[in-house]
Amino acid sequence: MAPPQRIRQWLTGQDGLDKLRLEETDCPAPGQDEVLVEVHAVSLNYRDTEVAMGLYNHHKSVEHPPTIVSCSDMCGVVVAVGPYSNNTTDPYKNPAFQLNAGDRVQASDVANGFGGPAPRVLTQYRVFPTYNVVKIPDYLTAEEASCLPIAALTAWMSLNSMRPAGEIIGPKETVLCQGTGGVSVAALQIASAAGASAIVTSSSDSKLQRAEKLGAQTLINYNSAPDWEATVLKATADAGADVFLEVGGAKTLRKSFDCVKFGGLIACIGYLSGKIDEDTDRTNTNLLCLKRNVTLKGILNGPRNRLEEMLRFYQEKEIRPVVDRVFKFEEGRAALQYLYSGGHFSKVVIKVKGWMP
Repeated sequence: MAPPQRIRQWLTGQDGLDKLRLEETDCPAPGQDEVLVEVHAVSLNYRDTEVAMGLYNHHKSVEHPPTIVSCSDMCGVVVAVGPYSNNTTDPYKNPAFQLNAGDRVQASDVANGFGGPAPRVLTQYRVFPTYNVVKIPDYLTAEEASCLPIAALTAWMSLNSMRPAGEIIGPKETVLCQGTGGVSVAALQIASAAGASAIVTSSSDSKLQRAEKLGAQTLINYNSAPDWEATVLKATADAGADVFLEVGGAKTLRKSFDCVKFGGLIACIGYLSGKIDEDTDRTNTNLLCLKRNVTLKGILNGPRNRLEEMLRFYQEKEIRPVVDRVFKFEEGRAALQYLYSGGHFSKVVIKVKGWMP
């Protein structure tokens, strides 16, 4: 079936979640070395809410256009190819950054990241360069596969990017996953599949119970145990955790330093508890790491070769990403608001394929 002439997409003027709007536009056509992808599912990330609210502004190399198509993470099917493109109609997903080769995210890659500043993918059809699509494992649904390019790859890079080539996390290591958002749950699944021990923190006992079913061995409610760093040390015989997925920022980083293993790694991913340290009124170290992607390791997703490496591991272990809730395409605004509320466990997905205007 030929693509339609007109399609719909969700736009943001970076002026608030409540101002996201669904508009119609011409269906794009693939050019040389490009493919047209019918979008089947889009998974949401915290960054998408920041872009929509005009708050994603700590990367100096990123200049946002006034209006862009929202969201960064998707899975779809190639339905048309441009000149000199490989003729295929396999299911694909896209890495968040348009990378062709290499092992590291560069400043120029951040400046071209999907969903901010580059447009789309919360749209019905999207054109990609041929090098920017990756085949999904056959056992995954589109909704599950849409969770992999950002959340899972960020978790994979947090756990493995500082290791020698070919080595991944293993049974003798302990991973601390802060919270139960998409990146942390993906890290829990990867660590458990690799035989590593996992510690999960959350303010919700019910979410901790879900994490336990996914393989978490130590559960910490940081509301009832505010000195959770002491609990981490106790659980690790005072050794500390080998790898931290640091998503909290202002209110958690010092505690992470207090219970990381000697010679361990703190992977700075987010700043959910704030960008400013309350005691000094200075920008939090997590944000400083992310601004320049430096070590103590700031994690900004990863390149295509590491995504393909991760997919081989997922295929071998048959890991299925956890989807908390699936919204309809016309519910795009409500889906982002739900994610921002923080009530989700792991990933929130918008189903695009099958929606009728």
